[in-house]
Amino acid sequence: MEIKTKTEGTKLTIAVSGRVDTVTAPEFEAGLKFGDATCVVIDLADVPYMSSAGLRLLLTAHKTMMGKGGELQIANVQPSVKEVLDITGFSDILNLI
Repeated sequence: MEIKTKTEGTKLTIAVSGRVDTVTAPEFEAGLKFGDATCVVIDLADVPYMSSAGLRLLLTAHKTMMGKGGELQIANVQPSVKEVLDITGFSDILNLI
C-alpha cells in the first residue's frame, strides 16, 4: 500500500493505492491525519479491494470531519469497492464524488 498526500489551502487530498485490508489497515489509519483541513478527499482510484477494516476507517474519518465541521469526500471509487459500499449502505452515508 502507498499513501500520498497533497494540501491545497484547507483542502487535503489523500491518494491511496493498493489493497486496504486487515494487514494494511494500520498503515491506512496512520495516513489519515487531517490537521487543519476543512475538506478531505480520499482518492481510491488505485484501490482494487477494501475489507471491513478499511470501511471502518472511512466511517471513522467521516465522523472525525463531521465533528470538526468539515467535509469528507471519497473520490474515484473502483467498481469492486463501490459494490461493497453499496451493499453495506456506506454509499448512503459517505459523500462519493
